[in-house]
Amino acid sequence: MSTATALPGDPPGGRRAVAVWGIGVAVYFVAVIFRTSLGVAGLDAADRFHVGASALSTFSILQLLVYAGMQIPVGLLVDRLGTKKVLTIGTVLFTAGQLGFAFSPSYGAALASRALLGCGDALTFISVLRLGTRWFPARRGPLVAQLAGLAGMAGNLVSTLVLARLLHGVGWTAAFAGSALAGVVVLVLTLLFLKDHPEGHEPEPLPHQGAAYVRRQIAASWREPGTRLGLWVHFTTQFPAMVFLLLWGLPFLVQAQGLSRAAAGELLTLVVLSNMAIGLVYGQIIARHHGARLPLALGTVGATAVLWAATLLYPADHAPMWLLVVLCVVLGACGPASMIGFDFARPANPPERQGTASGITNMGGFVASMTTLFAVGVLLDATGDDYTVAFSAVFLLQALGVSQILRLRRRAARRERERLVASRVETVHVPA
Repeated sequence: MSTATALPGDPPGGRRAVAVWGIGVAVYFVAVIFRTSLGVAGLDAADRFHVGASALSTFSILQLLVYAGMQIPVGLLVDRLGTKKVLTIGTVLFTAGQLGFAFSPSYGAALASRALLGCGDALTFISVLRLGTRWFPARRGPLVAQLAGLAGMAGNLVSTLVLARLLHGVGWTAAFAGSALAGVVVLVLTLLFLKDHPEGHEPEPLPHQGAAYVRRQIAASWREPGTRLGLWVHFTTQFPAMVFLLLWGLPFLVQAQGLSRAAAGELLTLVVLSNMAIGLVYGQIIARHHGARLPLALGTVGATAVLWAATLLYPADHAPMWLLVVLCVVLGACGPASMIGFDFARPANPPERQGTASGITNMGGFVASMTTLFAVGVLLDATGDDYTVAFSAVFLLQALGVSQILRLRRRAARRERERLVASRVETVHVPA
């Protein structure tokens, strides 16, 4: 039986699948614009609310804390309610958060707005992953997931290029309030056109989700080594680029490396463009060579560590531009590498646990990012803005993540082989 053949019960894909899935991706695209908007407004936010590095990092930490804390509940919600309802709620919340941030008169109000935004943002990505599994054949899973991540980086690109110019052209309130209109647009599209699944591919109805059922779902997903391996791959690969893009990249390039805001913005854009290009490559490689998942993930971690060390330890006041360019290109691989985590969790869990397993996996990178954002802010305040010391936190979290990946990789591989053999036996015995 060829691996390219659709499995029994696989959705057909096609143009309609692309159109419906595209609406979900558009919601995620807008959510990422809102999520990363602080990355280009960090210095402006510090001036507007009169806060230092630790307080500034609290914006992103709180947003990510809400995001990470909601991932398992969101996975359960998606499994139970379906994609359309969850995406609708998420769009309302992140749009309200972005609008509130535009008009926040104080630091406390701005924090509350970012928390609301993080709550809505948390509902999007797992929903889009679930939408992909409902509308496309399983063999397209790695590529569809990478393309969803690619759309997210396109949202990051909009923040870097468009929102940054709006911010310095029309001011804080107009820029953030104007961007909130994009949330209204995708909300209308979701309500009118999005469907959870194609006709004839309705999922089996789930039993009533009491507390005992929820605990069983979470426990069953966590017991799978592939779910835990996916979490640690996501944890170890995603956070260096997220920390750089979400908050600390612009201050690092301007304050520590002496670049102008324009030059720093171009390097942030390079990270995003690199992410988009590498995402397409990683998706194609993994779709054709499943065994490439772990080498790609660990290779990305190693390259990121080497380039960070070379940049921070460069024997001069400022690293040369060519080294900063290479660093940003390598950081662009972090997002695509983090998506590999879902390629470990997906085959480890049956369809009725996909949302829960994806939620567990997706916590990894955001917990790591939140931890690093906090550590960098505290270390910057403690050392008088010594970025070399502050960014050393990156290496500690990478070491922790790699140790867990190496610990789990054999068990996950063995379990995945067992599930594959069992599914082939079941397929052979299906009557014609």
